[in-house]
Amino acid sequence: MKQSLKLELKEARLMVAAAIAKATDIGVLESICVVDDGGYPLVLERMDGARITGPQIAWNKAFTAAGHKRSTHLFNTPPNGPALPGNEAFGIQWSFDGKFAVFVGGYPIVVNGEVVGGVGLSGGNGEQDTACGVAALQALQDLLAPAGYEVTVTADIKK
Repeated sequence: MKQSLKLELKEARLMVAAAIAKATDIGVLESICVVDDGGYPLVLERMDGARITGPQIAWNKAFTAAGHKRSTHLFNTPPNGPALPGNEAFGIQWSFDGKFAVFVGGYPIVVNGEVVGGVGLSGGNGEQDTACGVAALQALQDLLAPAGYEVTVTADIKK
């Protein structure tokens, strides 16, 4: 029997707070979603003034990152992104009733090598969404490191 790590609400809230702080610092209005390993939201927030479409997009990105265990932009990275025309996963973005996101802004949350959830961001350009996502992951790392846990803090997670 395998024991699993579980992302908790307080950790998800900390990640969202860190992403909002980074978004405020760089002057972008974001929606942020943190999901568990099943892709279900623990926290979903839209900053005041952010686009009304952002929460669904952020959830889709987080869902994809958690469920497929890779950063969403890696599906579309030329020339060999698997979701690009002619490649093995072309069309995957139409899976799961359109919830499968294949563009920048979704990152798996990896603790001690295990995917425990995902974080998705929507509202900025790719660079801004990435900066806010990395800030969220770094906040989790800072929280968990004293207890001996290691969070993978990168936007280029491919499993």
